[in-house]
Amino acid sequence: MKTSIYPLVLCGGMGSRLWPMSRVEQPKQFQPVQGKGSLSYFQTTLQRHRGGVFKSPIIVTSAGQIQLVARQMRDLQLTGTVIAEPMGRNTGPAVLAAALSIVAEDPEAQLLVLPSDHIITGDLNATVVAMQQAADDGRIVLFGVPPAYPEIGYGYIVDGGGYTNYPGLHRVETFIEKPPYERAQALISGGYSYWASGISLFRADVLIEEFHRFEPETFYAVSAAVSAGKMINGALHLEETAFVKAKSEPTERMVFERSTAVALAPARDIQWDDVGAWNAVQKISTRNEHGNVINGDVFALDTQNSLIQSDSRLVAVIGLQDIIVVDTPDALLVMNRDHAQSVKQVVEHLKGLNRPEVSSHLLRDTNWGQIETISKDDGYDMRMLVVAPGASLRVNGTGHGPSLLTFLNGGGVYEREGQMIVVERGDSVAIPADVTLPLTNTGSKELRAMQLLMTYGTEDSARTASPTIKAVASLFAKADLVEPLADFAQYGVVQ
Repeated sequence: MKTSIYPLVLCGGMGSRLWPMSRVEQPKQFQPVQGKGSLSYFQTTLQRHRGGVFKSPIIVTSAGQIQLVARQMRDLQLTGTVIAEPMGRNTGPAVLAAALSIVAEDPEAQLLVLPSDHIITGDLNATVVAMQQAADDGRIVLFGVPPAYPEIGYGYIVDGGGYTNYPGLHRVETFIEKPPYERAQALISGGYSYWASGISLFRADVLIEEFHRFEPETFYAVSAAVSAGKMINGALHLEETAFVKAKSEPTERMVFERSTAVALAPARDIQWDDVGAWNAVQKISTRNEHGNVINGDVFALDTQNSLIQSDSRLVAVIGLQDIIVVDTPDALLVMNRDHAQSVKQVVEHLKGLNRPEVSSHLLRDTNWGQIETISKDDGYDMRMLVVAPGASLRVNGTGHGPSLLTFLNGGGVYEREGQMIVVERGDSVAIPADVTLPLTNTGSKELRAMQLLMTYGTEDSARTASPTIKAVASLFAKADLVEPLADFAQYGVVQ
């Protein structure tokens, strides 16, 4: 069959129940599946549907996640189409935008819609390929997972009987969204219902036609957003004023539950989990002889059936059972496995307090490298910038105070007043609040620089900066980086 399948990976949502690993700016799908150093959920999804019958992927994400997407795709040496949403409108408009963008290039294209944050083991692709003909003939194929237990948080697809002309394909009798426990138990006992996995296969032009039929306002809004969209740094940014008019609903509600083209393909040879909470991570991960999942620098003594994960420092646990411990550089979560769903309440409480631990990790990936927050207090923000070879960025002032950039090694250039200045170890540059400094790593190794941003609004208040700043200055001096101290003295931070 010549029809091409384009994996369509949807990257929305935070995954608040997986805090503190998942943050608003670095959500669950971009975090490592098996702890530090492993592939992320997003990367695992891309790898699963790569090569063979699959074309380059299409990724729909928020405009704020473009750099994360680009970096993680680059780490896999993978290219594809990236569509940036100006705001989240649920999965319906996202899928429609992808269909409209690809059908212009490939009128017969098939889309395989994939959540970016699920874990799947087994040969899902065999079932997908077996459904290609049905999709090419105009069917919207929904992949169902045999339920393992009466889950009340999932949607169910009820089997309406098999097709004679499409082996393995079944009709859909009805959809049941998040049933009560007794109903879920009855659905499982009957043996004719499947969990809705969120994975589907169809021709792009078929989905477009169904949207035009059932949701014309959303169809025209998304069409306008795609047509007026702009290519920026390799991503199609949808036009905001048009896209905001699209109805914020899932594809299931907007099209699938209303279309006569839908069909069910049971995926019986896979293990699937949407990894919605930490107890699910413990359940699906490889466990040792004590039933524990251990990631990172962890020592567990007399501990059973637990998940202990550390991003950096040593974590030791003794005499515990059925617990979750997740340690990150700026936040620690400890709880009983039975309370995994309560993490969302913690996140909501922290949001109400405007705690930064909800928004972002101390170490953040960017398209050009990484930013790590070293220290932060009223009046200053100190960061380590790690710039990848060949990468460029623009270092900004705070808008409220000056910024000092101190280079810990050489191999780069920055532009100032029309001149290109070569960076050497120990060099520094003071950046006024309203100035942006273009910086490029021209070397073959990572370029590292310490950035000290002052957030005090006046020069007088800058002179009362936290003693931590002076301690940092002392570290610079001990490293023979004396020049930056003198350069920054004009702002009253260093005497």
